[in-house]
Amino acid sequence: MTKIDAISRNILHALEQDGRLSNIDLAAKVGLSASACLRRVQDLESKGLIKGYRAILDPAVRGAAITIFVMVGLSEHLKKDAQAFEQAVARAPEVRECHNITGSVEYLLRVEVADLAAYKAFHADVLGTLSQVSSITSHICLGSPTDKRA
Repeated sequence: MTKIDAISRNILHALEQDGRLSNIDLAAKVGLSASACLRRVQDLESKGLIKGYRAILDPAVRGAAITIFVMVGLSEHLKKDAQAFEQAVARAPEVRECHNITGSVEYLLRVEVADLAAYKAFHADVLGTLSQVSSITSHICLGSPTDKRA
């Protein structure tokens, strides 16, 4: 694991809050000169601590008013089944995240859809057609008071 000092932690925190900060504003926030700050950011990027920058879109603007967390169990614990499942959900635009987890099921999905009818179609036409799937448990999200994903 890469050790990071307090200044680098402050840079990471500031960029996590606002990835669009200019280098000059970031430098002022963390108490560095612009050139020293830029070198730090480039070093953090080259070490893989900063994996990229992205825009956070409002799901409702994309027509995805409902978020559903879906727990999926597989019928077999074979690598080929996990790979086939992962490839299938990667092709589904409704699936915004797919996590391989421990516990009573193998996967946790974050699914965003326009409405319950759209989720029913996804449930039947995508998850319901995958031979690897043995169980599906859906949890409708009522709100997300803390969401630190970038």
